Amino acid sequence: MSAPTVPAFGGQRPGAGSGFPAGAEPRPSHLPQGSDPRGSSLAGAGRRTLRAAFGLLGPRRERHTLAPGQLAGLSLPIGDDGVVIGIDAAGGPAVLALSRPARLDVVLVGSMWLAQVLSLRAAATGARVAVETARPQSWAPMAQAAGGGQQCVTVHEVGRIAPQGPSVHSPVVIVRDCGARPPRSRVAAQSWQSVMTLLPYLGPSAPRLLAGADVVGLQRVSPQEAEVIGQIMGLSEADVTALPTLGDNVTMWCTRRHRQFVMTQPTDAESGLLGPARRVD
Repeated sequence: MSAPTVPAFGGQRPGAGSGFPAGAEPRPSHLPQGSDPRGSSLAGAGRRTLRAAFGLLGPRRERHTLAPGQLAGLSLPIGDDGVVIGIDAAGGPAVLALSRPARLDVVLVGSMWLAQVLSLRAAATGARVAVETARPQSWAPMAQAAGGGQQCVTVHEVGRIAPQGPSVHSPVVIVRDCGARPPRSRVAAQSWQSVMTLLPYLGPSAPRLLAGADVVGLQRVSPQEAEVIGQIMGLSEADVTALPTLGDNVTMWCTRRHRQFVMTQPTDAESGLLGPARRVD
């Protein structure tokens, strides 16, 4: 007599998408139609074998439910996603979403030190970082140290950066370190590709860049530069007065409607590679 065959159901219980109606149990193919396997101990053993094929029977507990009045008390600790650029005035994490489906143009009036910290942290989130710079010797050590041997940060000469092919699975952050008068870029911000332009100080093209940016980061600047920035960005008098007094690791990040002071605290690895925070490189 041939051995009984048992259909495979991928671990599903009878009636749960297995092709059987609810409450039905599969029957061994060697039993005649209409026979009841419950009538003998042998059939009972086979029945137990079949039941074991569907997995263990878990404990029968009531479902976890909430009354409508309890929903207001349900909260989840979920915040914005992105690169942690420092802490805000309340001591909470400040996050900048450099990898997102919408285009993002960032202008940073500040130091190469801060730009490199942000590049390292963007690479740590899985983004590919492409640096277009007039001082490749200053970026090479950081690019070699990032990614643990993998080429997640690449350095390109000014005007020699090629299209990076960004996607949702491989977002790109382009850092332009081309001085106070950066030339027009061959690559632009697009879906899953952000562009961060670093300005050491305000040059002739700064008003155009600031006016077209989605987000602007401002480290310490001179009082004259603060006045110009305040007019372009619509800053309050208090913000304009504060800009020339910022510490080396403090940045004011702003848009047309919002502004936030952020303190960037480097990790031990970042300090060992890039040194302490500084405004002038």
